[in-house]
Amino acid sequence: MPSEQTTLELLTATHRPHERALQLPLMSNREDQHSRWRLTSQYIECGGRPAVPVSGEIHFSRLPRTRWEDRLRLMKAGGITVVACYIFWIHHEQTEGRARFDGNLDVAAFVRLCAALDLDVVLRIGPWAHGEARNGGFPDWVQGAAVEHRTNDPAYLALVERWFNRLGTELAGLTGPESNVIGIQLENELYDQSGHISELKRLAREAGLSAPIWTATAWGGADIPEEEVLPVFGGYGDGFWVDADAPWDPTFRQHYFFSHQWDDPGIGADLREHFSGSGAEPPRSPSALYPPATCELTGGMATAYQRRPWPTGKDVAAVANNKIGSGSGWQGYYMFTGGTNPPGGLQESQATGYPNDLPVFDYDFHAPIGAAGRLARSFALLRRQHAFLAAFGHRLSPMPSTLPDRVPAGVEDSETLRWALRSDGAAGFVFITWHQPHVPLPDHGGAQFSLSLEAVRVTFPQQPVTIPAGTIAAWPVNLDIAGVRLRWATASPLTLLGPESAPTLVLAVEAGIEPQLCFPEGTVLEGAAAALGGNAYAADPTTTATLTARSSGSELNILVLPAELADQAWVLDTRRGRLLVLSADPLWTGGDGLLAGRSPGSPSIRRYSAESRRFEDVRTSAADPETTRQTLTAERIRAAAPVPDSFGSLAGRAAAPTDRDMDEGAEVYRLEPTAPFPAGEGHAELEIAWAGDVARLLVDGTVVADRFWDGSPWVIETHDAGIGPGAEVLLQVLPLPKGAKVGVPQAAQRRRDDADGDLAALDSVELIHWAAWQEEPA
Repeated sequence: MPSEQTTLELLTATHRPHERALQLPLMSNREDQHSRWRLTSQYIECGGRPAVPVSGEIHFSRLPRTRWEDRLRLMKAGGITVVACYIFWIHHEQTEGRARFDGNLDVAAFVRLCAALDLDVVLRIGPWAHGEARNGGFPDWVQGAAVEHRTNDPAYLALVERWFNRLGTELAGLTGPESNVIGIQLENELYDQSGHISELKRLAREAGLSAPIWTATAWGGADIPEEEVLPVFGGYGDGFWVDADAPWDPTFRQHYFFSHQWDDPGIGADLREHFSGSGAEPPRSPSALYPPATCELTGGMATAYQRRPWPTGKDVAAVANNKIGSGSGWQGYYMFTGGTNPPGGLQESQATGYPNDLPVFDYDFHAPIGAAGRLARSFALLRRQHAFLAAFGHRLSPMPSTLPDRVPAGVEDSETLRWALRSDGAAGFVFITWHQPHVPLPDHGGAQFSLSLEAVRVTFPQQPVTIPAGTIAAWPVNLDIAGVRLRWATASPLTLLGPESAPTLVLAVEAGIEPQLCFPEGTVLEGAAAALGGNAYAADPTTTATLTARSSGSELNILVLPAELADQAWVLDTRRGRLLVLSADPLWTGGDGLLAGRSPGSPSIRRYSAESRRFEDVRTSAADPETTRQTLTAERIRAAAPVPDSFGSLAGRAAAPTDRDMDEGAEVYRLEPTAPFPAGEGHAELEIAWAGDVARLLVDGTVVADRFWDGSPWVIETHDAGIGPGAEVLLQVLPLPKGAKVGVPQAAQRRRDDADGDLAALDSVELIHWAAWQEEPA
């Protein structure tokens, strides 16, 4: 761990108002009007007031239909307000003229389900999508057609028109001014065909599709018709698309800094030749018509054969926090929910000319919600940010972003604190992100902020503090709630509970930082907080504190959550109002408005009561959790054969082994539980800890799942994999040779280096039963 960096320099910033007056673009205002959604040049409106939408990518065609509702309820419980999804043409119409919309291909049913759960939808209709799908989502017969693809070639447009018309038929009555379909993305990563995007929009509208917001990806210097589409951007902290031995690329590193540079020349660079970048200082918004918006912030990362990143939870949350602080008006993640490719080789691969081989089945993406429904660490960290946006987004979204007077000198700068201000000139939030992967940051000592707002300078805290490495925070400045003003705090607002007339402000403590609060003179604070002088107070960072601030007849209750409890906090908007619930396991609200969830043991659920001002146990009814976890017997029935260092390559990228390579070279284990595998559609998981190159799971002789090793546990939902009582389950593990040109995360590489020869190991296989539970009615 690097030693602490101590600087005594005051961290200063001066509020900068918007350069341009508010404008109302044509889209959503005079064209494609919607009852709830509207664009302005500075922020997005939803329900008549400013908001910061939070969208998460989920692919309905990469999930069993029986899992849609589970995943959508989890997404909503995690703060997702808009569901984004590709419609992969190749998944629906593998044979020309035989388009399918049955089973998990029923896009209309998916949209209706989202509506029933009060989730809005952005349809990414392509027709070219990428999404690590074969041919970028084109069916083989489209890919092989004698047309100029992704252009206004009439022959190509005729194919697209027929496809869009079919989509319009399927979605008839599900788009329009009252619909939950509030966005449509055209194409993806198209850089020099502005007129083509306009033509696609015309075709989609003629097919009956409509939305108040039409979008197109704008990274890579894309030339898009800005009057026609909202430009959307992305940000990944690492990627599978660079070379196996490449150092951490600057296009990844830049996302761990606050910046008003929204373009990312790295996304899709493995498939792009055209880029028209500029070295000029960027404006705070990439568009004069719209606010900055994102659709592909890293929710995780796909695993290619030749390079296998595994972002940590903080790697994901740090990028998201940076975008909010940099002025994002729309937070969009790719992926938020992982999935599984349909069988038949529909993944991106070198076999169809792509430079990377992806797993045949696995599209877990290390997403906040994994392919099996397991929550990653990123889920809880993002959930906190989303709760903040739900409670304070109407204040935050009109606030422009201001960078500090001293900014980092470049992506190598590990000394200058990374922070930004969003403010309206009177109040605001200071965003701090002091985390990045690969190159550890030291603790940053001597941090004290001095902000010049329009009428006042705010300097805080009273004494400089140390910002520990790993800090991801948003601290309030001059925040007025129900007539009580919080001048500043060194803890992050999580949410507001209760009615506006008697609210409770919930603050989340940052690990290693004392939570301090300061109020104007004359405000009285009651509760367990030590006076520091100057109307500032400090709460104990290790215990929950309930405080009350009173000023001029107004009253504000304050709940201060220690860091470990803040990580368990779920903020749920229900028919009964906004709830604050503590749980280490997944939960959501059911159709009856009561809490529900699943747990690998007896659930421990606590809900905050505004009346008693404490957390109270939630009574639940749960299935018997006695056999929640068992270790499977793994009998090795065949040893591995010698494997080569390489199975071939394309464009310098290593190729994945073929089915024959796996069948001839892998060691094979028979997996047997002590009790029969579960029947039915409850939630049970195989968790496989292993090491090697590639693993595959076979059920009754059929390959149903695969994984490229990166050091992470492999989690498989048993029912979805076809595992039931009496099934024969075999596991193939192909050794990873010392000389194989594949890049794995540092911890995995250390194990690889420590191995005596080729690496192949099966550490454990566990069967985990998750018990469903529901809140008992009062």
